[in-house]
Amino acid sequence: MGKGGEQGGDSGEPAAQIRFYTWEEIQKHNLRTDKWLVIERKVYNVTKWANRHPGGQRVISHCAGEDATDAFQAFHINPTLVQKFLKPLLIGELAPGEPSQDRDKNSQLVEDFRTLRKTAEDMNLFRASPLFFSLYLGHIIAMEVLAWLMVSYFGTGWITTFILACILTTSQAQAGWLQHDFGHLSVFKKSSWNHIVHKFVIGHLKGASANWWNHRHFQHHAKPNIFKKDPDVNMLHIFVLGDTQPVEYGKKKLKYLPYNHQHEYFFLTRILPLPFLIPCSHTLLIPLWSWLDPPRAGKLITTRPLFPKFLMKLEVQEKKAKLQNQIMFLESHWFVWVTQMNHIPMEIDSEKHRDWLSSQMAATCNIEQSFFNDWFTGHLNFQIEHHLFPTMPRHNFWKVKPLVKSLCAKYGVQYEEKPLGKAFIDIIGSLKKSGDLWLDAYLHK
Repeated sequence: MGKGGEQGGDSGEPAAQIRFYTWEEIQKHNLRTDKWLVIERKVYNVTKWANRHPGGQRVISHCAGEDATDAFQAFHINPTLVQKFLKPLLIGELAPGEPSQDRDKNSQLVEDFRTLRKTAEDMNLFRASPLFFSLYLGHIIAMEVLAWLMVSYFGTGWITTFILACILTTSQAQAGWLQHDFGHLSVFKKSSWNHIVHKFVIGHLKGASANWWNHRHFQHHAKPNIFKKDPDVNMLHIFVLGDTQPVEYGKKKLKYLPYNHQHEYFFLTRILPLPFLIPCSHTLLIPLWSWLDPPRAGKLITTRPLFPKFLMKLEVQEKKAKLQNQIMFLESHWFVWVTQMNHIPMEIDSEKHRDWLSSQMAATCNIEQSFFNDWFTGHLNFQIEHHLFPTMPRHNFWKVKPLVKSLCAKYGVQYEEKPLGKAFIDIIGSLKKSGDLWLDAYLHK
């Protein structure tokens, strides 16, 4: 139960009453119709406001009943500005005797991580390089223009078509990494500018919905690899993941697919027309999303990829469709293997209410740095640093990496890094392990 208190102002008149709450009471308010959270020891009731949250109501709901300080700092590039939206939601503070962290989290680890973040801010690591992102966008547009010129001057022979497919696949994949930067508000100082360019890149270069991307991706960052909270691991009818879900499914005799072969049919999902491994393709999901949500449909009417416009130069409709399918097939492979290599082999389980650093490290690993790896993965080879600091421009990840490794070593938190090839192999190994656990439980438990 909350406790009341009064503070006297400078004028000697009593100030508004401040209510104090214990963690025991706060943790009870984690329901769909009743959501409280704590930011810097202040308690906020976000129940009614959650539906208006720009990042989506689910991502803020996932932090209900918890200390959301680090998540709040991670997702907002101007926390001071956002505070004005929180002020009307303030209902009190943590009681003086209550720790700042809930559920017996290591308070010293949390404080050291926040000190690390402050150090990164002082080093200007959250300041983007205009030159880097200008050149990056330029090399994408250059590939699109090159594709147009090739069709114009060399026709539609099979060699030209093959080269064209490779060029456009590359430009589409790189545009995917670029929209990721703007979606995370890591390029411009103003959120509005990032949102505008994000909609241009993901809409006109990719033909996808910025709203759909935000809705899913922020949940993934808030609670990576957590069942029922991270949409990227909610693949119930297709794959079983981690160590606990396979056993649970096996005991319940659930068999939507032969999960003991999931490491094999994982490859087949790359050639089937439907995007089975979420999020592997927007060909079906984005149009479906827009039809189910008419207000967003209007935003998609004019947002089609640029490369189909180049395909207008192709004289035969069959060739257009064939080329577009080749591009989406190749890009889908590229996208899925890169995005899954950092998470599928890591811990995938139910909510354990860890601190920000520990929760991100348990679900994330890095890939060795090289010029090719940086470019090929859109710097997602620095997935650990990206998850800890989502708004940090990717070209600065290598600078903060030593600080992160040092902090992890201090507290015995595993910092996993591996070669690119091994990361791909580990995806298959992880799926096979989970499938075998399911089969054993299905047959014997």
